[in-house]
Amino acid sequence: MLSLLNPSFSPFTPKINSTNHIKTRNFPTIVTCTSSTFDHSSPPPITATTSHRNHDNIKDEARRHRSSSDNHNFSAKYVPFNAGLDSTESYSLDEIVYRSRSGGLLDVQHDMEALKKFDGAYWKALFDSRVGKTTWPYGSGVWSKKEWVLPEIDSDDIVSAFEGNSNLFWAERYGKQFVGMNDLWVKHCGISHTGSFKDLGMTVLVSQVNRLRKMNRPVVGVGCASTGDTSAALSAYCASAGIPSIVFLPANKISTAQLVQPIANGSLVLSIDTDFDGCMKLIREITSELPIYLANSLNSLRLEGQKTAAIEILQQFDWQVPDWVIIPGGNLGNIYAFYKGFKMCKDLGLVDRIPRLVCAQAANANPLYLYYKSGWKEFKAIKANSTYASAIQIGDPVSIDRAVFALQNSDGIVEEATEEELMDAMAQADSTGMFVCPHTGVALTALMKLRNSGVIGPNERTVVVSTAHGLKFTQSKTDYHSGDIPGMGRFANPPVTVKADFGSVMDELKGFLLSKAPKYK
Repeated sequence: MLSLLNPSFSPFTPKINSTNHIKTRNFPTIVTCTSSTFDHSSPPPITATTSHRNHDNIKDEARRHRSSSDNHNFSAKYVPFNAGLDSTESYSLDEIVYRSRSGGLLDVQHDMEALKKFDGAYWKALFDSRVGKTTWPYGSGVWSKKEWVLPEIDSDDIVSAFEGNSNLFWAERYGKQFVGMNDLWVKHCGISHTGSFKDLGMTVLVSQVNRLRKMNRPVVGVGCASTGDTSAALSAYCASAGIPSIVFLPANKISTAQLVQPIANGSLVLSIDTDFDGCMKLIREITSELPIYLANSLNSLRLEGQKTAAIEILQQFDWQVPDWVIIPGGNLGNIYAFYKGFKMCKDLGLVDRIPRLVCAQAANANPLYLYYKSGWKEFKAIKANSTYASAIQIGDPVSIDRAVFALQNSDGIVEEATEEELMDAMAQADSTGMFVCPHTGVALTALMKLRNSGVIGPNERTVVVSTAHGLKFTQSKTDYHSGDIPGMGRFANPPVTVKADFGSVMDELKGFLLSKAPKYK
């Protein structure tokens, strides 16, 4: 059967071992692109080189300028996460490997010495010069930082919808009215191709898969377990590249809007009678037996794209560092990705410090919060209970070690939100002109608790990361405002039924306008 899926795959293909990686004895450890000529002596250009297109498309145009727009002084590799200085274990990014020899997590390590040959002012100018352009692939908020993401990938292999560059807006009314802050910002990562921050990581992972398939590596498709948004991003980017995708979804635990996205994009969608952790266990078993590339955040390539949201925040503040960044946490790759982005900017001289990070969890799925409250003494996986913040309904997060590392190295905090708290916070935010997801409600609840306790001051610049678009969660909003959730709806605003006559309508309008009239002392 496998030979039908991929003629190059046979029983003689090296089998994935217990550490979840393929031994690539038939392949060289380092693979060099040979489709271009590179200038090894100069950095990437800061200014665009295109002035006339000659009817080329943007990829053709990029190809004509390849010798100056790509540079191979920079490289990256997989290493064991948080390995000691004496570790010699490493892998090419062209190997299919998810865990170290000891079974631990991997991290993508960049050649920092090569990157440090150019100062922080240079990198800021380079990244700023690419914003808002259509030059391939730099029109993407992720690939505008290509040298820090996948420096060795050929631009022809990149699969991008020009994701990223998402809105960072001043939440003026919410900040002043509900938390007493003048400098509160929301990074709306849900304004993206598939409506969530997962696009940032998936463009990187699918681009690398595209490269591997062109190199005739044994990859017949890409698979993931998902609570919704990962499957949407995977299916969209695979569809764009013509790569088969398979998603494992927990039955009846994601919104209809999230379910329809992979269906519409042509994925094989398997609805499984288990939770996310059960789906994750199955996909790991499947990818150890079939040549299907694992797309969950166990795969550290995803984090390379997600870290660019942190760099983007600094860029949008004209390279000024906020005091706090609050991020919803489920499988916990994102908190580490943000830390990694901020840390790279500090290490390479773009900024002089990193912000304090807060990871916000739903109380019904809070293993990191419990670990934090214990003083990091012992981590225990839990059985996650149902939560309206369904994308973070995870009791055994893959990236727990990464999250702890990020928090401990950023003087970080973990907070939690009950179901009523997160839904009320979402409703409050929406009442000020936002339209956020329940996960953003979790992050806003964490903000409110830290403000009330005095941990976050009224004048500290704070960024709340909104991870998905509210339109994906309209059912939960409808249930809240219609009173269909028992014991919940303090800020509900249901439609008012009124007779179709002038007097009845006027009575309702007068009552509404009087209730909204300014209060003068």
